[in-house]
Amino acid sequence: MKFALNVDHVATLRNARGEGVPDPVTFALMAEKYGVEGIVVHLREDRRHIKDRDVYKLKELIKTKLDLEMSISDEIVNIAIDVNPDLATLVPENRQELTTEGGLDLRRKGKEIAEAVKKLRDNEIMVSLFVEPDIEVIEMAQEMNADFVELHTGAYANAIKDLEIEAEFEKLKNAAQYAHRIGLGVNAGHGLNYNNMIEVAKIEDIDEVSIGHSVVVQSLYFGIEKAIVEMRNLVKQKS
Repeated sequence: MKFALNVDHVATLRNARGEGVPDPVTFALMAEKYGVEGIVVHLREDRRHIKDRDVYKLKELIKTKLDLEMSISDEIVNIAIDVNPDLATLVPENRQELTTEGGLDLRRKGKEIAEAVKKLRDNEIMVSLFVEPDIEVIEMAQEMNADFVELHTGAYANAIKDLEIEAEFEKLKNAAQYAHRIGLGVNAGHGLNYNNMIEVAKIEDIDEVSIGHSVVVQSLYFGIEKAIVEMRNLVKQKS
């Protein structure tokens, strides 16, 4: 399992003062030095954290891989084609949300999503769809010719009672196994932290996890090197 770092929250902190620091690009380069295996950014339509400049600089400078999270708007799709990230992850986007609240609605917006997938793949960009751990939805993602699915781990991360945690974990495990069985790459993310990652690391069919907020917070407390190394060790552990 690989560890990709989302640096959106570094940009949020930078933008709070309207100045240039902390720089998410610099943070990403330091994170690579300490062992992350990919950088994730969400270029939102309202540019509330990551800016266009960040995406272009990351593509130019990072040595691992760039996963660009994005909506299916024509503007953002065209930027993705220009940037040429290593992976484009299509996610739902709501202007009022604090963070992404769930997986793509492939049932209701399947046509528009399929068109965005085709446009990106026609430009030789690999595509991942951010979806709930639902077998039917995963099958739909395959039919749309996605290369990957990213399983939304929010329900698991937010579960409190033991039975609920176990049920959500089984959904993730089964969804990852099924997606791999039908030929899709499997990523996972949302709400993962230094506690719940311990169990997620045991799901062998997950290729990569995307983690952001918890690592940025840990970096503020203990420094970026310790935060990255500790999470990387959790991701790499075996059951």
